[in-house]
Amino acid sequence: MARGKIQMKRIENPVHRQVTFCKRRAGLLKKAKELSVLCDAEIGVFIFSSHGKLYELATKGTMQGLIEKYMKSNRGSQLTCQSMETQSLAAQQEISMLKQEIEILQKGLRYTFEGGAATMSLDELQVLEKNLEIWIYHIRSTKMDIMFQEIQLLRNKEEILEAANKHLQDKIENTDGTLNFVPMMTNHPYPLTLQNEIFEF
Repeated sequence: MARGKIQMKRIENPVHRQVTFCKRRAGLLKKAKELSVLCDAEIGVFIFSSHGKLYELATKGTMQGLIEKYMKSNRGSQLTCQSMETQSLAAQQEISMLKQEIEILQKGLRYTFEGGAATMSLDELQVLEKNLEIWIYHIRSTKMDIMFQEIQLLRNKEEILEAANKHLQDKIENTDGTLNFVPMMTNHPYPLTLQNEIFEF
């Protein structure tokens, strides 16, 4: 005779319930051991009976070791999820702030070029003022860098000219007042100068 399908509901008869619990508990623990051996898996099983009795199985090592491993793994996944959520939230907030700032700056440009035709709130004007101050600071900083570089170039050119003049004066002093001009080869594009007190051409 074929076995009928068992309905998945609580067994009302306590004797039948206890017998089913013992048989199925043994079958569950046996299957866990088989799965551990066949697949080289670490399996831990807790079972509490209706009377509160504990049955446990740890296929490798101890149950405490399995619990610690589970806690570490679970904590790591929770931290990863929290970190990803935090990063996602921070990125969304940054995108929102940038969109708002772009909108205010576009409004500010319209306000500037249309002669105040576009109305702006006090908060928007303060944001625009703050951005303008930042831009002015960067522009001035870049301008000062360029001016410093140009001043340094002029100083270098001055040093080259002074060295060339000194060389020419030494040549003049060595010739006892007679000009034996020997051209000095330099890569400098500017003409060399002589003092008018010594020679008049």
